[in-house]
Amino acid sequence: MNYSQCPLRTLQQRVILRSIYTAHMREETIQVEAEVNEKAERLYTSKQMGDACEMLVAAELTLAGVPAMKMPDNWPCYDVIAQPRDGGPPQRISVKSRTFKRGGGTFVVYDATDQFDWLAIVLLPGADQTVRRIFVVPRSVADARAKQDSPTSKTRTERYWRQDKVAEALAEFENNFCLSLTGTKPKS
Repeated sequence: MNYSQCPLRTLQQRVILRSIYTAHMREETIQVEAEVNEKAERLYTSKQMGDACEMLVAAELTLAGVPAMKMPDNWPCYDVIAQPRDGGPPQRISVKSRTFKRGGGTFVVYDATDQFDWLAIVLLPGADQTVRRIFVVPRSVADARAKQDSPTSKTRTERYWRQDKVAEALAEFENNFCLSLTGTKPKS
């Protein structure tokens, strides 16, 4: 709105309104610049982030003595395959990655109909989380602890956690690269 065209009686009122308008526009500009900078800081696409996190999980498993490799893109149901130390059957790992955000609208989601043995959740730094966190959880534990919607809802096969609740719900499975069914540390 152009405040110089307002039907005001005094020049002083127009000056005051113009300064308020200018301050408001400056505030909006700073907010937009901050949003652009936040997006500009991310130097990769969502696809690149997902691929990198899959490779990260495979590398961490391998370095922990559990040889693993990333599956080809669009492989159904899981992203990484790993061979346990004990020589048991290969383990299928579904990797979910997110840039960390707080709040009720940010979730880590998996489909209950997907076939995998382990769920790896990679939370990249964001908001007030300054370090990368990785949780490697047995499928049975993920199914038991995840939230789910009503059996009659459209999202009935989805299982999920709020991003800011993952560490609380799955604490003992953080950095569980040895694929321990009970996790790496006791849940507090």
